[in-house]
Amino acid sequence: MLSDLARSTNTAEAIRYAMTRWASLCRLLDAGTIEVGNNAAERSIRPIALGRKNWLCAGSDKGGERAAALLSLIEPATLNGLDPETYLCDVLTCTADHPINRVGALFSWRLAKEDN
Repeated sequence: MLSDLARSTNTAEAIRYAMTRWASLCRLLDAGTIEVGNNAAERSIRPIALGRKNWLCAGSDKGGERAAALLSLIEPATLNGLDPETYLCDVLTCTADHPINRVGALFSWRLAKEDN
């Protein structure tokens, strides 16, 4: 079938594309829960991509590291349906007295489960 089509036609290119990714396409059909696209991942990193130019003005490498640390707390809280400001206030006020071996209790996904 592919040999009957001119190599440069759009149809031939689409068929070649599908044939080189055949295993992935079959996996997609076998497991009905796999997303067809990566829109959810792209939406989740959009704030990072949009803020990238702003972070160039972090002032120093240490400022950039602090911004990254805060974002690693804020983004999971947002994804878990928590208000990031409230979450940060709660976590930062209790960390001084919180036992280090129970730090996992402060993860945003655990706190989100407790709220539900």
